Amino acid sequence: MSEFKNATLMITGGTGSFGSTVLKHFLSTDIAQIRIFSRDEKKQDDMRHELQAKYPEYASKVKFYIGDVRNIESVRDAMPGVDYIFHAAALKQVPSCEFFPMEAVRTNVMGTDNVLHAAIEADVKRVVCLSTDKAAYPINAMGISKAMMEHVIFANARVAAERGRTVICCTRYGNVMCSRGSVIPLFVDQIKSGQPITITNPDMTRFLMNLDEAVELVRFAFNHANPGDLFIQKADASTIGDLAKAVQKLFGDTGTNIIGTRHGEKLYETLMTREERLRSEDMGDYFRVAADNRDLNYDKYFVQGQVMTEAEESYTSHNTTLLDVDGVVKKILTTDYVKEELAKTGR
Repeated sequence: MSEFKNATLMITGGTGSFGSTVLKHFLSTDIAQIRIFSRDEKKQDDMRHELQAKYPEYASKVKFYIGDVRNIESVRDAMPGVDYIFHAAALKQVPSCEFFPMEAVRTNVMGTDNVLHAAIEADVKRVVCLSTDKAAYPINAMGISKAMMEHVIFANARVAAERGRTVICCTRYGNVMCSRGSVIPLFVDQIKSGQPITITNPDMTRFLMNLDEAVELVRFAFNHANPGDLFIQKADASTIGDLAKAVQKLFGDTGTNIIGTRHGEKLYETLMTREERLRSEDMGDYFRVAADNRDLNYDKYFVQGQVMTEAEESYTSHNTTLLDVDGVVKKILTTDYVKEELAKTGR
């Protein structure tokens, strides 16, 4: 991990599932300092005590900053000396954003703009921002706010590139298995309490990605980004019905209850639109979507036009590799959460 040797990394929203996994990957390396920036003092205190108990020799590398991305002054206060930023702070729950869309705007759009402005001012070297599949062809408030967030990222990346110091890029991925608020922990809790699993629509498909893969995507983006690039990991998927069967195969069958689609849910996830796919680069396990570098001189596009504006299909959880139940079991067994919960049950 020589790219982070003696460096200071700041993680916004750092007490979440992603931040916790980053710590697992980076704590014992030659990184100098990791700054956890978030607004929840209780979660910070819990993380601090956990680090002191499990990693006493490395805990001093982690510094905690109370603040909110909505408040640019608190972001600026945490920025001096930062070399790199992983921007993970966000409102991510689809139903809550649907009922409180302006809260999603304040955190996901304005908060991201605050982080990037502060990073450019402080001459941070690289910023990797985390986005979601729901930003592609968005149909709900969370996705729309994340789509606007991506446009804020690309606009700031252009400004930063002109100044020649800060490289800003973006990653986009689908559901991260066993992250906070995701469906697998819900299924496990329902089974443990003897309740049937609640399924919105068994035919829905979702990408399957674990937290370690999410961190690897961010690291790949960090190492390969040009200003304004968007990185997407190729991923397998499954139906929600098969995901439920896989969890029950491991933890026990308590039955299922189909409750219907929730506010703002899609039938399938789109990680790359047809328009993005046209200008994408296949990099093996990842796609790179180059920034749209057209300027404000629109005249030539009205006069000349473009021959092709989109590929034949987008990249979705419907047209990627679809795992069967046994394949899903193998995939979810790669998560620490599932392994720990199985150990508790003696399975």
